[in-house]
Amino acid sequence: MSIEVKSMHITPVGGNVFADLGFEPEEAAALKAESQRIVSEKLAIKNTLMTELAGWIEAKKLKQAEAAEILGVTRPRVSDVINRKAIKFTIDALVDMLARTGKHVQLSVQ
Repeated sequence: MSIEVKSMHITPVGGNVFADLGFEPEEAAALKAESQRIVSEKLAIKNTLMTELAGWIEAKKLKQAEAAEILGVTRPRVSDVINRKAIKFTIDALVDMLARTGKHVQLSVQ
């Protein structure tokens, strides 16, 4: 038995989901800007962590399979780190991998 699911509305790329949900234009624009700021900050953190991991792999002259064993992940995940595919990782997963290298992550809140 299959369940048929149809989307009633899809927000186009570059659109504003908040406007589509019925928020007033000014509030929708503010909500979209805030959500984009948050996403940008998270991506910047992930990129910093991935740069550290990739640098560690390079400095140790490790093959991806060797790094994967140390980091406790699969070889394709190491490839994703090296190629900075931030969307595929949580900040927590990247911090865990760095901990396995002996590095410590410190957080600064401003």
